[in-house]
Order: sequence, then structure tokens, then C-alpha cells
Amino acid sequence: MAILVTGGAGYIGSHTVAELLARNEEVVIVDNLQQGHREALLGGKLYEGDIRDGAFMDTVFQENEIEAVIHFAAHSLVGESMQNPAKYYHNNVYGTLCLLEKMTAYNVKKIVFSSTAATYGEPEHVPILETDRTLPTNAYGETKLAMEKMMRWFDTAHQIKFVSLRYFNAAGAHESGRIGEDHAPESHLIPIILQVALGQRPHISVFGDDYATPDGTCVRDYIHVTDLSDAHILAVEKLRKGGDSSIYNLGNGTGFSVKEVIEIARKVTGHPIPAVMEARRAGDPATLVASSERTKAELGWKPRHAHLEQIMETAWNWHQTHPNGYSL
Repeated sequence: MAILVTGGAGYIGSHTVAELLARNEEVVIVDNLQQGHREALLGGKLYEGDIRDGAFMDTVFQENEIEAVIHFAAHSLVGESMQNPAKYYHNNVYGTLCLLEKMTAYNVKKIVFSSTAATYGEPEHVPILETDRTLPTNAYGETKLAMEKMMRWFDTAHQIKFVSLRYFNAAGAHESGRIGEDHAPESHLIPIILQVALGQRPHISVFGDDYATPDGTCVRDYIHVTDLSDAHILAVEKLRKGGDSSIYNLGNGTGFSVKEVIEIARKVTGHPIPAVMEARRAGDPATLVASSERTKAELGWKPRHAHLEQIMETAWNWHQTHPNGYSL
């Protein structure tokens, strides 16, 4: 039986596909390739299309014996979500509804969901616990929370069990050096910093230096993309064993400020990486760091890349060999 990975040609999706293939899993990928890359797939069976297209998804489910779904397909830019919330509700929330309806129709009872710790909003505690309140400060986080709630009701009505994984900043690249992070336009901090080191940008913009943090810049958790992939696969295993629906945080438990990330990049790359202070962006909480203690205890998750310098090195290795991403 196959695992369906929606958004499987994207950054985290493609790394998860690679890890599934390494475990000899049968993998089916659905991606509209608006943000994903065909070249990022090391194998699997790709269907190019949109999860909101009912006839297209019928073909996917009819041609394959799907056991479980890992759901990555979503828009994920905080700033854009504040400017165009309709785009996020239509793609993220309505797209998930369409997917769950097809899972119901084809009797697929397991889904692992790529959520976000942006569902918490401004945290009550640091590090954040799964039991903390959810009060998103941006439309992106609000749509992900809505998707989680939708899955809970589909569990109640149709016994579709889900695991929702809430995490912050994925970073780094596959150890093989064959796949890495390539967005157009790029919005993630580490690859943007590395573009400065490659001479593709004159400087890195820092959005806000007056937050209530030690150096005034936002503090975030960073996790290696392969460690995230491992967690998604462990969540599938939990559901295969009859586990109940659950929500887990994923994080290193240690936050790094924007200024600290830039300094580590300077050390790894040997480049001065000029930084320019800009105004705050709407919807950015000051500090987001997650506790993964429950995840480690219940899923047996053990991150292999615990240090940001190590994560940065894998990203730098990939960007040096792929300065234009997957484009030649």
C-alpha cells in the first residue's frame, strides 16, 4: 500500500519523500508544482495537479491503494497571508476539506498534517506546550488551526485519525546534497542570508529590532528538514499501530534571534553578510520556541541535527552547489 504525500515536491515534502523511499515505502506524490520542483523528487509516482480538483483526485485514489496521507500542500507565507487571507483560506482550508472528503469517499483513515506553531500566536510560555492556548496572530496560523479543527471533526464523524505536527522554521538540506531549499520568491531567513553570502543580495533585512527579546530581534526555533521528515514518518507509524489522533510540537527547544542566526551564518560561510534594520512585519510574534518533550516520549523522535551551526552547514553546502536552486 502507498503513502500519498500532498505537496510532496516542496521543500519539506521532497525531503519526506526521500526518507520514505529510503525506508522502501511506496510513495505517491500530488503537487501542482506552483511552489514545488519536479527535480526535488528522488523517486515516487508524481501526479501533477491540485487537491481541490475532485476529478483529478479521484484518479489518484482510484489508481493507487492509498494507506495514509502526509499533507503538506498549503501556502505558508505569514506576510502574504495578512495581505491576501482569501488565498490562504481557499488553498489551505478548502483544499484540506476537499482532501478529507476524498479520504472519506475512498475509506482512507490515516493523515499526518504539517501544521505550524503559528497556531499558538503570542505564547503563554516558552517553550510552548501542546496544551497552551491557540490564538494565532496571522491569517496563515489561523488557517492551519482551522485545518486541525476540521480534521478533529472528520475523526469524530468518519474515524479518520490524524497527527498534527506543529513546528516553526525548517532549515538545512539533505545529507546527500541532492535536494535542498528553493522557493520563488525566497522568504525563509536562512536561505536569504546565504544568498547574501553568495553575492545574490546586497544585505539581509532584519524586520524589527525593538521586540521584547535579549537583542530586540525575533527569536525562533530551527529544525533540520530531515529531522522533520523523520517525525512525519514516525507519526504514520503511530497511526499504523492504531494510535489515536494527536497534536505534537516539533522543535529543538532552543531559540535563536535573527541577529544570532546571521552571526552563525557569518561563521559558517566566512562572509561578512551586511544586515539592514527594517520596520516590523505584521503578524510576527516576538518569541516562538516549542517544547518537543511529548513528541520524543510518545513518538520516539530523536533529532539528529541538534545545533544550528550544523544545520547551517548543510544548507550552505547545498546552496554553494545549487546557487540558482533547481534552475540550471
